[in-house]
Amino acid sequence: MAYASYGGAAYDDDSYDDRPEFRDGLRDIQQQDPGYDASTHVPDVVKTFVAYLYRHIREKNVYEIHQMYEGSFQKLSERMFKQSPWPTAEAIASYVENDHVFCLLYKEMWFRHLYAKLTPTLEQRFESWDNYCNLFQVILHGNVNMQLPNQWLWDMVDEFIYQFQSFCQYRAKLKSKSDQELLLLRQYNEIWNVYGVLNYLQALIDKSMIIQILEQEKDGSVTFTATDGYDYHGGSNVLKVLGYFSIIGLLRVHCLLGDYHSGLKCLTPIDINQHGVFSTIIGCHITAIYYYGFANLMMRRYIDAIRAFNQVLLYILKTKQYHQKLPQFDQILKKNEQMYALLAICLSLCPHGKLVEENVNNQLREKYADKMQRMQRSDEALFDELFSFACPKFITPAPPNYEELINYNQQDAYRLQLKLFLSEMRQQQLISSIRSFLKLYSTISIAKLASFMELDEAGLRMALLTYKHKTHVVDYDGSILSNADVDFYIDGDMVHIADNKVTRRFGDYFVRHIIKFEEIINDLDRVQLDSV
Repeated sequence: MAYASYGGAAYDDDSYDDRPEFRDGLRDIQQQDPGYDASTHVPDVVKTFVAYLYRHIREKNVYEIHQMYEGSFQKLSERMFKQSPWPTAEAIASYVENDHVFCLLYKEMWFRHLYAKLTPTLEQRFESWDNYCNLFQVILHGNVNMQLPNQWLWDMVDEFIYQFQSFCQYRAKLKSKSDQELLLLRQYNEIWNVYGVLNYLQALIDKSMIIQILEQEKDGSVTFTATDGYDYHGGSNVLKVLGYFSIIGLLRVHCLLGDYHSGLKCLTPIDINQHGVFSTIIGCHITAIYYYGFANLMMRRYIDAIRAFNQVLLYILKTKQYHQKLPQFDQILKKNEQMYALLAICLSLCPHGKLVEENVNNQLREKYADKMQRMQRSDEALFDELFSFACPKFITPAPPNYEELINYNQQDAYRLQLKLFLSEMRQQQLISSIRSFLKLYSTISIAKLASFMELDEAGLRMALLTYKHKTHVVDYDGSILSNADVDFYIDGDMVHIADNKVTRRFGDYFVRHIIKFEEIINDLDRVQLDSV
């Protein structure tokens, strides 16, 4: 599709709800007759909406596209299509010059609304897959000369993976399927296939050359992050930004499959600890940190997980009031609670509390102080509870055996990951006790420590080796890193404890309290002024 720029009256989104065509559209919906078909009837307000959106896409007016996408589409969905789908792409095609690419974009929004508000049928799940395939094929192999808001491009990748996850969960519920549905699932087993999903995400990364772009950005020859991925010279941002978000998408898919090493390896082009395009979109930021932190937790890289969770939880704490009107606000709150639970697990296993900012730590203590103490005493039931609450919804990518419906359990993927996690916790159950005794001494004999631990000397040596193994991990480059806050070495029959005490930074302590006193004084001054 060849996008041309041409003039026209500016579109005022703030006054859109008061337009006569909007009220007429509402009246059309409210006065439906029994033969009304929402899929083919196009209210005037929808005609106006798609016409304006089409025009702004042609003009590459990213600001107006964003206003309509984030504002008007959500308002119309809430007021007119709360319990019904939007008109079909075929119904609105004539109002956008039958533009093929625009219709694919419209259908992408159409299916996203359907998944959010209604329950898609199996045929609709198939149709959504076809639409994503067609859209990605155009982007990968066509000449798509347009700019779209980063929020929309992130939502494409996010929804693509969500619908794949939803299909795997839907397919796993074999007992509720009719014979016709089982026949269709057998016949079209390539639809929402895990290899297809991974291949599309990888193709977007490769075709966009985003990894090379991020590498070139380090020496200053390319400005991708500085412009948030947009092209201010009349080009297109679609392929590059989709490739960028697909990196985070691959991390998510691999985590859902339980392959944490591959997920973290895919994410290496993006420095998760630095500002990036991902951090400009709250949903993308939270998704990236959540799966990055969870993958590090499962691979025993607790310090990396703690730093990441602290970073995003502090961000949510400071900016939560600004996101309350976002449609994904409930999801933000849910992920926020899940990450606090994961942070509690990490700190119970690796008590590096100094890595956690004070405000985040206060919230954590309010929520999980008692549970963290119980987890440090190896309360397996509590580990089970928090893991079940905070873990992703794991999926089994392979189609089930349709001949053995009775023996198939849709919870197998989750149970496998829970089993692996609890097995790891059992192996670490003596580490907390060893750590507490080692903190009391600079040297201690094997015999004395064994008596404290109520173990024989051979059992204690094995426990000490386990401590060494479980507190050391292999980094991405193959180097060995330590998570231990207390380290030691054994010389003969003596255990020598290394001095890892960190000098308390009194300056930070006093500065923090000075700022608090200044805030109190300012609050008191405002109260006095108000009373006057």
